[in-house]
Amino acid sequence: MSEQIRVVIVDDDPLVRSALSLMLGGQSDVSVVGEAADGRAGVDLVRRLRPDVVLMDIRMPRLDGLAATRELHADAEPPRVIVLTTFDADDHVVGALAAGADGFLLKDTPPAEIVGALRTVAAGDPMLSPSVTRTLIDRLRADDGQDRSDDARTRLDRLTERELEVALAVGRGLANAEIASELYLSVPTVKAHVSRLFDKLQVTNRVQIAICVHDAGLV
Repeated sequence: MSEQIRVVIVDDDPLVRSALSLMLGGQSDVSVVGEAADGRAGVDLVRRLRPDVVLMDIRMPRLDGLAATRELHADAEPPRVIVLTTFDADDHVVGALAAGADGFLLKDTPPAEIVGALRTVAAGDPMLSPSVTRTLIDRLRADDGQDRSDDARTRLDRLTERELEVALAVGRGLANAEIASELYLSVPTVKAHVSRLFDKLQVTNRVQIAICVHDAGLV
């Protein structure tokens, strides 16, 4: 990543695009390099400009944000994607997890928090709106009940003691640097543990690790 975080905004609402562009344009370390009004144009623009982070709306014409995120995630060097959603109960957010999104924020998130989330995701850590995360966990835990709980415990039993500690910290929403400080590890070591958690727990992102931990009743 360059010294500046290069951002593409994909949203069908011109007022939202304008507000985000104006807000981010005031940051010395952020550069908005492009905007698109629908998912199809967004995918094409991102592949041409190769930004560091994409701010992606969910409900858009031609190609929605979920499908657009999935397409980008399949690329050899995909950008980081932060999904922007109007409601924390948006049904598409659950599917966006599997599509490869790195962050979830509500559109009414305070500007300073959006900027902070952008920097966090650009640095390689996920950023999840607490209310979105809670909604996801509650919704998924409501499905299959005991079966989900038993499955989560079985998967967590595969972990070493240290891997379980990292999984629990991820389940509490800690970023890599915070986990490193709490467990007296280096950040690269934490990243290596998280990568192994993806394989052992058969998940594709940190939110799914958190969901597994919550399903098991450990957080």
